[in-house]
Order: sequence, then C-alpha cells, then structure tokens
Amino acid sequence: MSNVTKEARVLSALQTDDRGLTAAQMKSRFGVANPTATVSALRMKGFPIYANSRTNKGGETRTFYRLGTPSRAVVAAGYRAIASGLV
Repeated sequence: MSNVTKEARVLSALQTDDRGLTAAQMKSRFGVANPTATVSALRMKGFPIYANSRTNKGGETRTFYRLGTPSRAVVAAGYRAIASGLV
C-alpha cells in the first residue's frame, strides 16, 4: 500500500485537472475532512491555488479550487516579505 498523503493526492489532482476541485470532491475522492485547511496548507507550501466561484443554471454557487500561475504582484509581494524579514 502506498503512503501518499491526502494532501499530495489533492495536489496531484489539481495539477492534472484544469477544471479544479470542489470541497465536496476533495472529501469524497480523497477522504479530506477539512478541504479548506488542506488548501491552506498547500498554499503555505508555495502552491498558487485559486478559488473560483461558479453559479449553475439552478442558482447554486460552488467554489472550485484550481492550481494557477501567480501574478507578478503576488510574486513581488512574496519577495518584499522575504526582504523585510517577515518570512
């Protein structure tokens, strides 16, 4: 049996699926108890995970998490934080 963590499995899915994952999908597919905490932990490790909301024809809004490319402003803010000793 593999010792791949749930966090690693979520990251792998985000890297291969351009549509993204919902919190419900993370719970059902990977057994993640707290998807928000998992996404936060991946973000703290430097992965640019974005949350996009979509509303379907029935008016239900769902949040999809996807792996993206950080903007120049985000990269610049990170470098400023490192330079100022905040990190």
